[in-house]
Amino acid sequence: MAQASAVVSPLAALAAETEQEYAQARQELRELNRMVEQSRGEVEKLAQRNAAIAGHVRQIQGNLDNISRADLKTAYEAAAEAQQRLFTMRGQLEKLQGEQANLERLASHLQRTQTALQALEPAKGESDGMPVIVRIVEAQEAERQRLSRQIHDGPAQALSNFILQTEIAMRLFDIDTERARAELQSLKSSATSTFQKVRDFIFDLRPMMLDDLGLVPTVRRYVDAFKEKTGLQTVVTVTGAEERMESAREVVIFRATQELLSNVRQHAQATQVRLTLDFDGQRVRVVVEDNGKGFDPQAVLSGKAKTTGLPTLQERMDLLSGLLHIDSQPGQGARVVVEVPAGPPA
Repeated sequence: MAQASAVVSPLAALAAETEQEYAQARQELRELNRMVEQSRGEVEKLAQRNAAIAGHVRQIQGNLDNISRADLKTAYEAAAEAQQRLFTMRGQLEKLQGEQANLERLASHLQRTQTALQALEPAKGESDGMPVIVRIVEAQEAERQRLSRQIHDGPAQALSNFILQTEIAMRLFDIDTERARAELQSLKSSATSTFQKVRDFIFDLRPMMLDDLGLVPTVRRYVDAFKEKTGLQTVVTVTGAEERMESAREVVIFRATQELLSNVRQHAQATQVRLTLDFDGQRVRVVVEDNGKGFDPQAVLSGKAKTTGLPTLQERMDLLSGLLHIDSQPGQGARVVVEVPAGPPA
């Protein structure tokens, strides 16, 4: 009987925690829904005011001979101010709607998790595997939410700015061509930067070259971008002959490489990183070494440290009969090794 209690207790605790988080998410979602509705009403009011001012400007443009330069300037400034306020409010509404969508996804995920826990609770022998599944799913959802926020705060906001800059440039062409040209140049620079960010997002989500060219070129491309963004001195060494593997295995190895380099960037405070990819026909080994501040491997893998990356990576290695080995101490850098069986050829 004591053994049965030990099995059920962690599952019951997880179910209770999930239920509490789900209730909190629903409460936050109700409050956010009210804010969205209020903001949507304000946007509608500002849109009507902007339309009225735009109509007034058109009337002035049709009667320029009888309008003083000062009145013309005042009308254009009022129109620009109205458009700016509308643009700002729309941006706030879009941000709230993005948070609303993220919270709805979180609430839906918690509800599905709660349902799954309730269904699995009577099943003996399955509860040991449940925390692994939950943590993997939660890590995937957290990554999706991170990318969603980045896209909303980056390209989505930039596209809104493009529309405003285009409207400003169109108005300025009839008044000040030099300023219009400057606005278009600024728009071109912003579009170039946003395009690069979108390419980075696509690469992070699923690098197409991984399917086309394989693991080594994709890792080299990722490391080049990593060096450019972080300024860290990073060296890549490839040993053995690369052979194409099943797509799922290549994805796992690439994601493991991403996770290890991300940990170096966020936590290690390192100045030098060395990445080794080793192929021997039986398995693929990824080794990431840094000269950073180091950490306590047991604290990280046990979940006591504030990170879920390495524990989730450990669970993925277990599912593939792989290996995760960490050699690190506080103040002495870190060496992390991931090994994945090569499996059958692709």
